[in-house]
Amino acid sequence: MSWQKEIDELKHRESLAEAMGGPDKVARQHEFSKLTIRERIDAVADQASFHEIGKIAGNAEYDENGELKAFRPSNFVFGTADIDGRPVVLSGDDFTVRGGSADASIPGKRLQAEGMALELKLPHIRLVDGMGGGGSVKTIETAGRTYIPELRGWDLVLRHLAVAPSVSLALGSVAGIGAARVATSHYSVIVKSSAQMMIAGPALVDWASLGDVSKEELGASKIHTRNGAIDDEVASEAEAFEAARRFLSYLPSSTDELPPVVDSDDDPRRRDEALLDIIPRDPRQVYKMHSVIDSVVDKDSFFEIGRKWGRSIITGFARFNGIPVAIFAENPKVYGGAWTADACRKLIRLIDLASTFHLPLVHLEDCPGFLIGKSSEEDATIRIGSQALAALGQSPVPYCCIVLRKAFGVAGGANHKAGTHHYRAAWPSGDWGSLPIEGGIEVAYKAELEASSDYDAHLARIKERLNRLRSPLRSAEYFEIEEIIDPRDTRRVLCQWSALARRATTTEAPRFWYRP
Repeated sequence: MSWQKEIDELKHRESLAEAMGGPDKVARQHEFSKLTIRERIDAVADQASFHEIGKIAGNAEYDENGELKAFRPSNFVFGTADIDGRPVVLSGDDFTVRGGSADASIPGKRLQAEGMALELKLPHIRLVDGMGGGGSVKTIETAGRTYIPELRGWDLVLRHLAVAPSVSLALGSVAGIGAARVATSHYSVIVKSSAQMMIAGPALVDWASLGDVSKEELGASKIHTRNGAIDDEVASEAEAFEAARRFLSYLPSSTDELPPVVDSDDDPRRRDEALLDIIPRDPRQVYKMHSVIDSVVDKDSFFEIGRKWGRSIITGFARFNGIPVAIFAENPKVYGGAWTADACRKLIRLIDLASTFHLPLVHLEDCPGFLIGKSSEEDATIRIGSQALAALGQSPVPYCCIVLRKAFGVAGGANHKAGTHHYRAAWPSGDWGSLPIEGGIEVAYKAELEASSDYDAHLARIKERLNRLRSPLRSAEYFEIEEIIDPRDTRRVLCQWSALARRATTTEAPRFWYRP
């Protein structure tokens, strides 16, 4: 009465599934410096923590006696696993079986993976390596019909964005619905050289008379990490897995929790003497904002997101005495730190992410305003910039701004979050107004200058007169800026604020779903 025969049959089928597309297809995957889906899962998950679901699903062939003759596993693998001791849903495409195409998959497995992540409120890591969503043209013949495209189950992907973190790693040639799965996440990474992302592959582009191009020309990492379709690029799959782990380490497992606090051995009162003279007195000179960030946050805790696009604003995560925050700062080395349309799009993503997962927001400001000029107007910068300011105003999390230098114009107004009484301070190098003196003086004093006998000398006298009134200490007299601090005390101030912000942070859901 034993069931050993059936258990043996189960083990046999599992071994067939583990063989994936067979030795030749596995070898070809390795030739392109790519791991197989099972190797990827082993690399990203904690050791021996992966529990596979639907392992023996696939296409089977039977002989006339009903015995299993051949078996091709589904090319989508998923299950639960642990990442740094925390449970996640882990899923991925098996490119060794029909190139990851949907005509070799079983839709129910992908739906189950997305649904489990949603219902169990777990982070979802997608290992994407597939060339389509609806299968190939061959599907017409095998199915005996065409189909009208629908995004059944896509609501699960969208709803999950408001519930738990999602990370998508582009690890091979990704097209169609695979590309949409990469983009519809909180954080996305692509591997240089061995991975590409595109709406449609080269053959379809050529058929549409749009040129004879390669996959790399269509969807290389240097394209999509500079236009914002993908957040970051890495040199290897191992680096992609590490980026996913680091990203998740700053976030709660779901929106029902607060972000995890870690132990820190970095003194919260640590002072960096270099900050005293890092800001040049000449407002046209630049400095390394990354150095300021690294100096004030916990050592090695800054995790930049979107380094290659929207570069006039730096965005990412950091910790202050172990408390995670979302942080952004203007980059004086790119357009002087002016807000561009792309930089505003990137900032919106960070603010929405912080709002969804209860991360306090820190702003280190050196903002000359929105980027001006013809191309900026053509990019609808004021529209996108207004959306960024709206996202900041809608955000329910605590906000803090330290003005390092410039705060000009509408974008410069982001030193204050409307309708709140948040902490705000400035360095002695603070310089602000509706527009910079250097750019507006000749307009404001046009008549007076034209009436003078010596234009340049009179202009110099006006500048000297105005500069005497320019000190941030004057603004502090009128309580227009609440506090002027020694730059060397910035870390201490932000560590103290982060502790207070942590006490005030709740798991209240934002009034919107995260917008990918």
